[in-house]
Amino acid sequence: MEDLLNFRKKAEAGANSAITQYFYNPDAYFSFVSECEKLGIAIPIVPGIMPIYNFSQLARFSDACGAEIPRWIRKRLEGYRDDIESIRSFGLDVVCSLCEKLLAGGAPGLHFYTLNQSAAVISIWERLGLSNA
Repeated sequence: MEDLLNFRKKAEAGANSAITQYFYNPDAYFSFVSECEKLGIAIPIVPGIMPIYNFSQLARFSDACGAEIPRWIRKRLEGYRDDIESIRSFGLDVVCSLCEKLLAGGAPGLHFYTLNQSAAVISIWERLGLSNA
């Protein structure tokens, strides 16, 4: 609750939008936005999206910054071992589904954490049909 109150102070001080940490659970985003609305925070909250293209790098980065990789995603990625093509294909499916749910649910946009891997974001963008938008 303290984090939300601090976030409200930032909005009251003039922040006109926010970007979340990356996540893979759309329900968590919608719950967060709902809690913000209850506190009168009315700025756009853009979901942060991390493409999945390298599991070991994603796992290290997530563990270091405290971002959660849902168990079902982690287990599936672990099962692919060093099969980079399967990891990227599965990752594309997961992230595109996440983006579709977020946009359909009213997210004001998407922010991609690319980590210098723009090809992954371009693939997502194309699959979502946003490349000509």
